[in-house]
Amino acid sequence: MKAQEVDLVLPCLNEAAALPWLLGRLPGDVRAIVIDNGSTDGSAEIATRLGATVVRCEVRGYGAACHAGLEAATAAVVAFSDADASLDPRQLIRVTAPVLAGRADLVLGRRRPHSRQAWPWHLRLANAELARRVRRRTGASLHDLGPMRAARRLALLDLPLTDRRSGYPLETVVRAADAGWRIAEVDVDYLPRSGRSKVTGTPLGALRAVKDMTKVLAT
Repeated sequence: MKAQEVDLVLPCLNEAAALPWLLGRLPGDVRAIVIDNGSTDGSAEIATRLGATVVRCEVRGYGAACHAGLEAATAAVVAFSDADASLDPRQLIRVTAPVLAGRADLVLGRRRPHSRQAWPWHLRLANAELARRVRRRTGASLHDLGPMRAARRLALLDLPLTDRRSGYPLETVVRAADAGWRIAEVDVDYLPRSGRSKVTGTPLGALRAVKDMTKVLAT
């Protein structure tokens, strides 16, 4: 892999505890772009001190942060991952390699939990049902809508992505499938996250996620 061929977008909302571990394990030829989505715990300052490029996104929402990172990226391939230490950056090569080699257009990391604490049963069940619906909608052989993913930057920018909340990752898959992309998945380890999920960690967040994803699948 040549230097600066991959930018890693990390949507971030109060992840100060996770960032040192995460950025410390980043491959040397990958640039981290931390998208500060309104943190109040010093996340942006920590990321800057650790050498990451920090972009502030004033519009709140997971999708808004992801898209801001995509627009800020300059590398040929853009990867995405969560900033909560649930996914190991050292495994990013598993996701980016097929894209860099031209074997796939979009690659998703299929999460393989190391413990029940990493992925509670009710969230695992909900994800399995969502994946089933995605397979039916797109024909892509996917078993997880995991947050670690990679694709070519210019191709992603050409997709008509409009969701700026929790439906953004799903919309990426749906629009890519509609465009005839080759979509693949590879296994990645899934670790207990640092802190509480901003999407599914509260009843309101979970409800919003369901509504956002249902809307995407209906299009």
